[in-house]
Amino acid sequence: MTAQLEPETPGPTLPVTLPDPRSPILPEPDRPATIAEAVSEAVAEAVETGAAEQATPLSDEGRSLLDRGRAGEAVEVLRRAVASAEPGAADLLVGAYLDTGAWSAVIDWLTPLVADGHVAFAGRLGVALAEFGDHVRAEEMLRTAVAAGETAAANDLALLLVADRRLREAVQVLTHAADRGDPSAPDNLVALHLEDGDLAGAAVVAERYAAEDRPDTLVALADVRAAQGRDDEADALYRRAGGLGAVRAHTAYGGFLVAQGDVTAAEHEFREAERHNEPRWAVTIGRFLLDVGRPEVARWYLEIGSGQGDREAAALLGELNGEDPSDD
Repeated sequence: MTAQLEPETPGPTLPVTLPDPRSPILPEPDRPATIAEAVSEAVAEAVETGAAEQATPLSDEGRSLLDRGRAGEAVEVLRRAVASAEPGAADLLVGAYLDTGAWSAVIDWLTPLVADGHVAFAGRLGVALAEFGDHVRAEEMLRTAVAAGETAAANDLALLLVADRRLREAVQVLTHAADRGDPSAPDNLVALHLEDGDLAGAAVVAERYAAEDRPDTLVALADVRAAQGRDDEADALYRRAGGLGAVRAHTAYGGFLVAQGDVTAAEHEFREAERHNEPRWAVTIGRFLLDVGRPEVARWYLEIGSGQGDREAAALLGELNGEDPSDD
């Protein structure tokens, strides 16, 4: 276990093993009443004192676990990092909670922080609220994040608007984000056009934003070329995007290869998606393995995806276990 260092700048005193973030801490003199307040103080102190240069061994360990897709283990490490007032630990812990689908914990923890003016957490709070089903507050938080300059929040806001069948507003939000340089917005905008059956509109958007310095845009253009039946171009674009490090290049290329009937090559790409920790890699592999008749191997991946809060993974796992999807 990594030794815990004393912070150079005094931070809030918390127990080494933290309780659930929703549980109050017994008040003591000069001690915050809740973990949220403790984090708020730690954030403020980091800004005021420049504590970013402080050693962060627990945070580094937690970040490494997150990078390897082990969010559940990262939570415990990062709770100790917050207790030690390590700069950046609170931000990492929020990410870990989101990755495990602990929406209530995120909401209860971040609501007072955002209310106290820490709008850097507004985007994550909006995501948690949306997953929890509170679309009104989610939209408010996501718009707050976008207004504060968090362009990535525009993608989450657009997804929320799509879920509420406000497609025109979603397109406006994504177009604005794409024009401001958000790397994921063009990809999401193309996907929105394709899902709506507007191949011509998708092509216009993909060709407008395609650029090698934004490799996710090459994946979007590859998706369009595949939909147009221009398979050789699509194949080359997927490969190029993967070489440039696009976020979902291997996942998208694997799906393309499945459609081409090349199952062996598709599995290789899905394994590469796992190796690069692409979004939703676990449910992608699990679904693929189910489709090719390997349910017991699929189970392991679906359990990972379910543990990360992926609802599709949980539903597929339930069906694999013989549960009735219509049974509440």
